Amino acid sequence: MQLEGIRILDFSQYIPGPYAGLRLAKLGAEVIKLEPLAGDPARTEGGEKAGSGIVFEVFNRGKKSITVNLKSKEGQRIAEELAKSSNVLIESFRPGVMRRLGLHYDHLKQVKPGLIYCSISGYGQSGGMAPLGSHDLNYMALSGVLSQFRDAHGKPVHPSISIADYIGGMAASEQILAALVRFERTGKGEYLDISILGATASMLELHTRLESHTGTRHGLSLLAGDMLSYCIYETKDHRYVSLGAIEPKFWRNFCQAANRPDWIAAQTFPATSDNPVYREIVSLFRSRTLEEWGRFGLEADCCLTPILEAGEIDKPPYSAQFRQMIADDAMEPAPKLGEHTSDLLMRILNKTDREIGEYRAQGII
Repeated sequence: MQLEGIRILDFSQYIPGPYAGLRLAKLGAEVIKLEPLAGDPARTEGGEKAGSGIVFEVFNRGKKSITVNLKSKEGQRIAEELAKSSNVLIESFRPGVMRRLGLHYDHLKQVKPGLIYCSISGYGQSGGMAPLGSHDLNYMALSGVLSQFRDAHGKPVHPSISIADYIGGMAASEQILAALVRFERTGKGEYLDISILGATASMLELHTRLESHTGTRHGLSLLAGDMLSYCIYETKDHRYVSLGAIEPKFWRNFCQAANRPDWIAAQTFPATSDNPVYREIVSLFRSRTLEEWGRFGLEADCCLTPILEAGEIDKPPYSAQFRQMIADDAMEPAPKLGEHTSDLLMRILNKTDREIGEYRAQGII
C-alpha cells in the first residue's frame, strides 16, 4: 500500500475531515480517530447499521478509534503524545478551538517539527467569516456552485448530495499527500489551511472567467443542456437518460442507430420546444423504457446512459464498472467507539493496564 507506515491522527467529525481520512486509509495509512467520550456526532446520523449511524460507518471504515476527554489536562497531554507519534494531524474544529486545547500547530511543531498539520474549516482560519458556523448548503451557495443547479423556472435546486463537503475532503487529502512528498524531500512539516468554501469555489473558475469575458452565467452553453445532442430526456416509464453526444461521430452513431439519419445535420440545434427536431427526439425517448434505452446506449456507442438511482449502480449491466467501489465496501468496518483505546495507549504510548484503568476511572478516556 502506498501510505503503509504513515500514521494519521484525526480529530475531525461529520463528513469533510473523515472523508479525507477515509481516502488516506484506503491508500494504506493508519488512521487513528480521536473521539470525545460521547463519540463523533455522526455516530447517530443517517439511521443505524449494526448499531452505529450510517454516516459514521461510511466515512470511518478501516480506522481505529480512541476516546479522549480533551477538556482535561491529562487528555490533552495524551493527545499531544499521540500527535508526536504521528505523521499527519487532521482537525476540523472552528478556528481557535485547538489553540484553546493547547494542541495548535505553533505548539505541536515544537515537539514534532516534521508534523503535517491540516485544519479543515468552512472559511479558512482568518477573515471576517472564519468564526461562523455553516454547512454544505452554505458553501455551495456562496461558492456559486448552487447557482448552477436550477429548474426550468430558474429556481436553485436543493441538492441531495453534500458536494462541498466531499470537495473539501478531497482537497484536504490532496494537500496532505503533496505535503508528505515535500516532507520526504525536505524533512520539514507544514501547516495546511483548507477552506471548504475555497475548495468548492475552485470548481467555478471556468464559469467566472466566461462570465467576465462573455456575460454567460452558466458555463459553456454546449454543456448546459441547451443543445439537443447534449441533454436529458424523459423515457416511457417516466425515468430519464443523459445524452452526451457532443462529438459528431457519437451524434452520428445515435442518429443512425435511431434510424434517423436526417437528424445528423441538427446536432447543434437548440433543445427548445419551438425546434421541431427537438420535439421529435423528445417523442422518441418517450417511446421506450429506461431499460431499453440503456441497452441502446451500450450497443450504439453514442454517449447515451440511463440516470440511475443510488441503489441501482451495482446491478447489471453496469455493475462491472463499479467493482472498485464494491471492493472498497469490503474493507475493514468502522470502529466501535473507543474500540482501540487500550491497544493504542499500550502500543504507542507504552501505558500499562493500571494507568489505563486509572484514566478510565477519572473520565479521561
